[in-house]
Amino acid sequence: MDVDTRLLRYFAAVAEEGHLTRAAERLFVSQPALTKQIKQLEAQLGTTLFTRSRRGMALTDAGRVLADRVPALLDGWDRACRETRAAGSRVLRVGFLASAANEATPAIIAAFGRRRPGWRVDMRQAAWSDPTAGLAAADVDVALLRLPFPGQDELRVRELFSEPRWVALPASHPLACRDEIDFRELWDEPYVAAPAETGWWRDHWLGADEREGEPRIGAVTDQPDEWLSAIANGYGIALAPESAARFYARPGIVYRPVRGLSPTRVGIAWHPADDDNPVVADFVACCLDTTRAEYT
Repeated sequence: MDVDTRLLRYFAAVAEEGHLTRAAERLFVSQPALTKQIKQLEAQLGTTLFTRSRRGMALTDAGRVLADRVPALLDGWDRACRETRAAGSRVLRVGFLASAANEATPAIIAAFGRRRPGWRVDMRQAAWSDPTAGLAAADVDVALLRLPFPGQDELRVRELFSEPRWVALPASHPLACRDEIDFRELWDEPYVAAPAETGWWRDHWLGADEREGEPRIGAVTDQPDEWLSAIANGYGIALAPESAARFYARPGIVYRPVRGLSPTRVGIAWHPADDDNPVVADFVACCLDTTRAEYT
């Protein structure tokens, strides 16, 4: 019997969290989709893996047996995939989110090319619905990310640099003529937000820890073009890194500095299993060296 490894990853997350909602947030999927995948795995195995109750998801005897074996199985599969790819082609897969290390990325890739002649960097952009940029699903080897993000504690993360959070406003907005805006003046505005399953990564870009009350959501998007269109059309405003004013300049949108907000941070992340991978180590070193030169 063949079982999709993605189903096993979903099972492992629910087993570890003991709760569907928390597991769904960790995996960046909706709760109904996760429930469907667990039922599919149970159907394939012909047994019940969880006892469902109002308190959460408890493993059955069969579920405990599988839970004991799945982590090692997935680790072994991930390592086999990485080693196979490395042996078959000199390609390092780098996930990234739009706006993460934009200005530094070309210099990082150039430095890596000098350090690893013959190797190619395959840049893979992820939607904002996956703040790990493919790391959570082991689709990439390393990722350039905005910090903080859900699941960060399970990965190796090095901060590269920080920059202020600004606000993106429709050009017709009453505050668009200001040189600087106090965050308190933006609390009651509708916001263009990331999908709810991104958890506290979304909260960071709503300024949840630095406001009073719940933010109003005017639109939900997970791609830069949709995000820009929603702002330009007046569905809401959005917090953004300062560099967005240079990379995502667009008619109908203005970017302004915001007082009362902590900065956003950019980091490089990888799986602990790759701590001894010299290619990953070289790429991380290039990220650190390049951003140190650029931002200090």
